Amino acid sequence: MREGFHVSKDASGAVMVTAAPASSGQKYPGGDAIASGAEPPADAGLCASKSELDTAARNAGQSDILDQYAVDYPKGPHDQPQSMCPAFGSLRVGLRMKRVATVLSGSACCVYGLTFVSHFYGARRSVGYVPFNSESLVTGKLFEDIRESVHDMADPDRYDAIVVTNLCVPTASGVPLRLLPRDINGVRIIGIDVPGFGIPTHAEAKDVLAGAMLNYARAEAEAGPVARPERAASDLPAVALLGEMFPADPMMIGAMLAPMGLSAGPTVPTREWRELYAALDCGVAAAIHPFYTASVREFQAAGRRVVGSAPVGLDGTAAWLAGIGDAYGIAADKIAAAQNAFLPAIKGALSGAQVKGTITVSGYEGSELLVARLLIESGAHVPYVGTACPKTPWSADDAAWLEAKGVKVKFRASLEDDLSAMEGVRPDLAIGTTPVVQKAKELGIPALYFTNLISARPLMGPAGAGSLQQVVTAAMSNTDRMARMKGFFEGVGHGDTAGVWEGAPNLRPDFRAQHQKKLDKQARAAKAEQMI
Repeated sequence: MREGFHVSKDASGAVMVTAAPASSGQKYPGGDAIASGAEPPADAGLCASKSELDTAARNAGQSDILDQYAVDYPKGPHDQPQSMCPAFGSLRVGLRMKRVATVLSGSACCVYGLTFVSHFYGARRSVGYVPFNSESLVTGKLFEDIRESVHDMADPDRYDAIVVTNLCVPTASGVPLRLLPRDINGVRIIGIDVPGFGIPTHAEAKDVLAGAMLNYARAEAEAGPVARPERAASDLPAVALLGEMFPADPMMIGAMLAPMGLSAGPTVPTREWRELYAALDCGVAAAIHPFYTASVREFQAAGRRVVGSAPVGLDGTAAWLAGIGDAYGIAADKIAAAQNAFLPAIKGALSGAQVKGTITVSGYEGSELLVARLLIESGAHVPYVGTACPKTPWSADDAAWLEAKGVKVKFRASLEDDLSAMEGVRPDLAIGTTPVVQKAKELGIPALYFTNLISARPLMGPAGAGSLQQVVTAAMSNTDRMARMKGFFEGVGHGDTAGVWEGAPNLRPDFRAQHQKKLDKQARAAKAEQMI
């Protein structure tokens, strides 16, 4: 048993995964690329603990921003789920848009890490950086430098918008990006704060920028006529799609909507500024990924209805098409026509791509519940689904469907939750984040990395129904190979045997005991502070 989660079996031998209260002040290790929310060392200069940064930000007048983030992205019983640095999410959104420049304001080490990861994930453009030191930070010179940089960059022949992002230290210091001009030479200036101590995951940071852009675009549309998107839009009423998806999924969704006289609108986050207008012009928004809270608020402010879940699997597609049709006031016979046009094909694809085995699912992309639904309808037994994202009204239908199937759904799941479930269930396959996959392989359990191998596949409609079977079945067939590898490496790489040794490790139990006393003292001090 790991702290934070219990996995057990009842008298019949069925797996039981139950939540356990996390201890206050609990700290967790970092995620796949850049650790979010880790305690910096005492000599980290401008860096500090999350609580200290939060206090500093509120003292600097940032309470409104942090309070809104707390409402939009509520945390779980623990400090924070495992994820990349949250700013990676908003950075990725900006870098994928045409004619949009990105400028980061933060510690040099953070900017280096973020730009490294962004280029690792395929960014092909430069990231602007406004450096600072203690003096420029406290005197306000940093803000002046930022304002000067955006004035220098604001070329309407090159850019539609410039996104300026405050990372942890500038946010905590109260650098007021809201005081930047709204536009310079016709180039929009979007200033956002994306602190690791205020936004739990990089997935939700995508919503911070998407929501800010939708807010700006909505104000433009309300003020007067705006430019049409470069790509010709359908004359049919459209459904805006919230969430990054496999490129074929929006096309499949459009095909499923066509019998109802509807079309698929832009996907938010968009790839160009003008698509924001087209998205807001849609009568209905579909929260395919349910954590886009700020974006949903903008659609609702524009008078648009929002529908949760997605056309995934047989039950999911039938319910989603009915929900979209109801939101648009489509006649029942047209809704039935859309369902009858695709449900038989989905049923056939599911029956022809059966998955046999027990699978645990975890991740931080926001589509974990959808993947679990698809696996279950493909025949797999899925006792546990963990997602780093929060529970929202737009994930309620998926959670209810899964729980009715006996699945333990854990929102704001920590690494400890995911590992406890995987170790307790001992599935035929573990789908999860990098540390989950690493631990599974150490135990000889086949595993797949959710982000690169699962979410990068079609999930919607008939195309999604059979898309997971091949990769999942191939991975589960590696059980014997994993057992051989585990046997070969048994006893190597753990504890005192980690690393490469020519002789026996030089053990110093006296040093360990001394260090443990320091840790115990720190824990007692932290507990005393909480009691005060």
